[in-house]
Amino acid sequence: MQANGPHYLLYSAASSKRGARRWKFVLQSVGSDDSFSAADMEPDTRESRLELLAVVRGLEALDQPSRVTLVTRSRYVAQGIRRELSQWRERRWRWERFGKLVPIRDHDLWQRVDRALEFHQIECVPWQFDIEPESPALAATVYAAEAAVPEPAIPEPALMIVPRAAADRSAHKARNWRLSRSLHRLRDGILAPFSAILRPAFTRAA
Repeated sequence: MQANGPHYLLYSAASSKRGARRWKFVLQSVGSDDSFSAADMEPDTRESRLELLAVVRGLEALDQPSRVTLVTRSRYVAQGIRRELSQWRERRWRWERFGKLVPIRDHDLWQRVDRALEFHQIECVPWQFDIEPESPALAATVYAAEAAVPEPAIPEPALMIVPRAAADRSAHKARNWRLSRSLHRLRDGILAPFSAILRPAFTRAA
C-alpha cells in the first residue's frame, strides 16, 4: 500500500576511492529545512551494492509513509526500481542462469526496497551533475534547479513544396550521379588491375 505523506528528497551515493568503500545518503524534507544524513564504510563490497545499500538505509530511516524522490547516479539502482523489481518479485527473487534458477544479485537488499514500497511512494530520477552536495540544502537546491529547467522545444518540420517535374529531375540526376560514381569505383578498383594483366607487353627492339 502506498500512502501520500510528507515529501522527501533522497540523495544516495557510493564511492570506492583509495580502497575505502563508502556509502552515504541525505534525506531532505521538501518545503522545510529538516534533513537527516548518514554514511558508513563497508569493506570488500561492490560499489553497485553500496549504492543500493545507501537507498535502503535512507528509505528505512523514514518514520512514516512518505513521498520520496530518489536522486541517484546509479543505473543499476534506477533500472531495478523502475523496471525489474516487479518481475523479480513475481519470480521469487530468482532468475535463470545457464539453465538453473539462481538468486538475483543483492536479492536481500532488493527485498528490503520492495518492502519499503508498501509504505512509500518512490520516484527515481537521475543525478546529472558532476558535483556532489556537501549538505542536504545544496542537494535540494540543485535538484530544484534541475526540475525548473524546461524541456527544449522541438521545432516543427518545415514544409517545402517542390513541383513534381523538378523533383523527378533532381532524383534522376542523383541516381545518375551515384551510378556514375559506382562505375568509376568499379573501373579503378577491379577493371584496372585486370587490364594491366591482360595488356600485351611490348619491348623495344635494340
